[in-house]
Amino acid sequence: MPQHAKGPRLYRRKDTGVYLIRDTGRGDKSTGTRNLREAEAALSRYIAERDRPSGPATPEGMTVAEALCIYGEEHAPHVADPTRIAYGISALVPFWGDLPISAVTGETCRRYGITRNRATGTIRKELGILQAALNHCAREGYLLNPPLVAMPRKPEAKDRWLTRSEAAKLVWAAWRNPKAKHLARFILVALYTGTRKTAILKMRYIPNTEGGWVDTQTGMMTRRGEGQAETKKRTPAARLPRQLLAHLRRWEANGARYVVEIEGQRVGSIKTAWATAIKEAQIAPATPHSLRHSAITWAMQRGARPADVCGYFGVSIDTLQRVYWHHHPDYQQSAVEAMERKL
Repeated sequence: MPQHAKGPRLYRRKDTGVYLIRDTGRGDKSTGTRNLREAEAALSRYIAERDRPSGPATPEGMTVAEALCIYGEEHAPHVADPTRIAYGISALVPFWGDLPISAVTGETCRRYGITRNRATGTIRKELGILQAALNHCAREGYLLNPPLVAMPRKPEAKDRWLTRSEAAKLVWAAWRNPKAKHLARFILVALYTGTRKTAILKMRYIPNTEGGWVDTQTGMMTRRGEGQAETKKRTPAARLPRQLLAHLRRWEANGARYVVEIEGQRVGSIKTAWATAIKEAQIAPATPHSLRHSAITWAMQRGARPADVCGYFGVSIDTLQRVYWHHHPDYQQSAVEAMERKL
């Protein structure tokens, strides 16, 4: 009776100790390493490459997992934020992985949203990665006629912003908690600059490649690291308001390395401290991103010029008009004056 093919596997040469990949009918292929972990990684890459279609496949002939794998390997390494794609793929694979691409329909997309049980915005981002993967495979010649991914309706923009009183209560609740003083610093930076959470938590006092930095001599904030490409989440450089600059100079003089830190170490998460501060401050529920909304809203309420607001906070003019313009004192002013004017 003929033996069944064993499939791709590792074999270690006795003379050199180098691991080989053996695959029935294909000959041995060296991994070039004696390290088992590195050899296993090479085997994984070999299997992915071996099973990759050599020519354009129909939606019935390629699985969603194959399309996501191609997209992750070929496109993700060249974007500014590859981890965002990695998180999206890891969320998509459990549901879509073994399904053929032909199964991507409106019904299955809606079922994915129900199964995933996350916020509508999260589902849209993940399905957007699926659509991008299918388009990439079609563009690179792996796939014919990619289907359209059915997206849930885009949620309304959140308009939760803090009043000055709420912000003061939140800062005080964080500062008086010995375990959350770092959060008070985070809140101040976010309220004065409208910078996003991740960018603030990576920010240092010296130039670095992982994130931005503040220059307390020139009074400028650089929001992204050296060599980091700009993304849709705009991160322009910004001048620092004098009140915040005074805080930053004091923190730096006291030996701080990061703008937000605990005992000299960068803070990775503020989730627990934030929830505690919100509870202690006794204000309506809000997220760290609400601080960005608050900063932009306050700037508009005080009559800042739209062009300056866009440049300072890194917000598009479309978003400014759609979400924040009604807070500006000039909102509909000429229309009201026209209606009040005597004929």
